Amino acid sequence: MKKKDDAKTMKKIDKSDMLALLTSFPAQCRKAKEIGERFSIGADYFSGCSGILFTGLGGSAIGADLIRSYLADEMPVPIFVNRNYTLPAFVSEKTLVIASSYSGNTEETVSAYKDARARGARMIAITSGGEIAAMASSDGIPLVTIPGGLPPRCALGYSFFPNLILISKLGLIPDQGQKIDAAIRMLERLRDTKVGPEVGKGANVAQAIARKLHGKFPVVYGGQDRIDSVVVRWRGQLAENSKAIASSHIFPEMNHNEIVGWQNPKDLMKKLIVVLLRDRGDHPRTAKRMDITKRLIENEGAKVLEVASAGESILERVFSLICIGDFVSYYLAILYGVDPTPVDRVTYLKKELAKV
Repeated sequence: MKKKDDAKTMKKIDKSDMLALLTSFPAQCRKAKEIGERFSIGADYFSGCSGILFTGLGGSAIGADLIRSYLADEMPVPIFVNRNYTLPAFVSEKTLVIASSYSGNTEETVSAYKDARARGARMIAITSGGEIAAMASSDGIPLVTIPGGLPPRCALGYSFFPNLILISKLGLIPDQGQKIDAAIRMLERLRDTKVGPEVGKGANVAQAIARKLHGKFPVVYGGQDRIDSVVVRWRGQLAENSKAIASSHIFPEMNHNEIVGWQNPKDLMKKLIVVLLRDRGDHPRTAKRMDITKRLIENEGAKVLEVASAGESILERVFSLICIGDFVSYYLAILYGVDPTPVDRVTYLKKELAKV
């Protein structure tokens, strides 16, 4: 198929123009950085606190997951990510709770916000509006306002970079400005040379991966060190964009249970394909485990596809894998002939919940 025919097919299927959101992601990240830099808060706001808890769901929570993974070796205090109506018992006035809801109306996050207020927790809210913004304004809670109108999963720049900068302003980590700029430049290069729609089929890494996943059941694996949240992102994007069920697990934990399951049912093995996310920062023993596991899985008749991170810094490498995965999920949606933007079953579920 010629390039112009590919473009015509994508435009016909992608009625909501998800592609525009993916290609403009570096620009979103740059704007998100500006929002974070403009937000005014001092290190004294964290005084007396012993940890940070993000509370959110879906696209609003994955940014927090990535922050937790990215800062695992730098943070002097723990970071937790909560995906529920209520908060863990340890949350108190010594906990900084960051309520993250892109729409501002996520019912679980609204409930958790109220729980945090009742416990006297220190709080910050990040949202585009809705009930969270209204409560934060009424309660005098610091509010990071981000642009609305996007599918939450497409607003990752807004759920990650302002929060990362916020943590640096609280004095918990060094300034991240230069690292963020380098990561954005890397995203632009990756888009323009490896995964974007202007890259020819022979050189387009994301299209090649999507073709291999088409008609298969993807199983996404990666290492615990910083890549664990990227694995979650890949699985979520395959589900929401490609409308494709996928599974995931993390090394080394999967070597203590799931690896044994790669035997049955026998007729399923050839329908499975493993996407193994690899990073040069993987623990050496974890990398060795991946090598051995790959051989075991291939011996069962399943395919293993390795995807390596790109870039110099940890931040660049993490976002390179995110970028590749996002475009893979888009091209897979096109192969399945489904519009990647609508999430009809999520919408249906919310409508049903509203009835009770």
